[in-house]
Amino acid sequence: MELPEFAESILHVDMDAFFVEVERRESPDLRGRPVVVGGTGGRGVVAAASYEARTFGINSAMPMVHARRLCPAAVVLPPDHRKYRAASEQVFAVFRSFSPLVEGLSLDEAFLDVAGLRHHYPNSVAIGEEIRGRLRTELDLPASVGIASNKFLAKLASESAKPDGLRHVPAGAALEFLHPLPVRALWGVGEATHAALERLGVHTVGDLAEVPPATLRKHLGQAAGSHLHELAWGRDHRPVVPESAAKSISVEETYERDLRGREAVEGELLRQADRLAGRLRSAGLAGRTLTAKIRFADFTTVTRSVTLGTATDVARDLYRGARDLLRNLDIEAKPIRLVGLGMTGLTSGSAPRQLAVDRPVKWDDLAGAVDEVRMRFGTASIRPARLVEDADGDI
Repeated sequence: MELPEFAESILHVDMDAFFVEVERRESPDLRGRPVVVGGTGGRGVVAAASYEARTFGINSAMPMVHARRLCPAAVVLPPDHRKYRAASEQVFAVFRSFSPLVEGLSLDEAFLDVAGLRHHYPNSVAIGEEIRGRLRTELDLPASVGIASNKFLAKLASESAKPDGLRHVPAGAALEFLHPLPVRALWGVGEATHAALERLGVHTVGDLAEVPPATLRKHLGQAAGSHLHELAWGRDHRPVVPESAAKSISVEETYERDLRGREAVEGELLRQADRLAGRLRSAGLAGRTLTAKIRFADFTTVTRSVTLGTATDVARDLYRGARDLLRNLDIEAKPIRLVGLGMTGLTSGSAPRQLAVDRPVKWDDLAGAVDEVRMRFGTASIRPARLVEDADGDI
């Protein structure tokens, strides 16, 4: 069989059921069994499902209670994000050993531009197969690869290759591949847009391609109409942008039992501030704009933001800022199901910081010492005194 020419140089590599497969590396007895990773409490949701579990209708973001009903025999594991981040670093090291042009989309997927390898490989398919082979042999992890002339088509190709496969879409056959797909396959087609397209008689990408651009702009708006027209004809001019800097870091938690009262909420603010500060420092970042999020039991969500006087990665600063943001919010009025904190305006954590009267330098030193203890003895080894419970459960 003659392999294709080296014409399409954009690869989309997507790890298959990444969290599950990382767990299977440590526990081979899980192979071949339905495995679900996610929250195990009453309000937990599915973070990842093995393909064996998916045959029962289980998918990501599904309530765990529902997933257990669909497959009572499924093995349910709590997520270990530190383990997954470490595995992700291994995966991306493999990617970068092929090309410096790697644009990560998440822990387990990335675009690669491999045009620079045309003198080293006979075609891009050979590169895709070698990447899959190295991920399997070196890391014991399966991946699916899509190869095309642009990012949009490459991502669709990797989706069609799952699980554990490779799909090459030659430029000359792009519309043959694209037009039979359901219009929901296009980026930007959510519920509202899909409903509007159905009213126009559009069901497939090919149907969409036949609608005049002016009609799309009239019914969907200027930007959305033009964007979808381009995609329907397989056009995407975005380059692969390597190592895009993080724009935000956030943490949040949905509680199995609703929080009631300001004291309980402020205790959780402190917990989330401690988590967020740890993530900032582990990423070597500090931030200036703090956002606090509260979701009540009726799903009403309130967010408040403030720009601090100086960038910080210290839990004490984050907690004080979050507490002030919510000071005038009536959080006693109804139960609260979620608390979250996030930082934007990120800068290097090593950048010089402006001193503040109420923020001695010793707090930065203390944060560094806490990190050292946790790295040696685990994250639960040290925490704010307010969060330490004695044997009887009293704070």
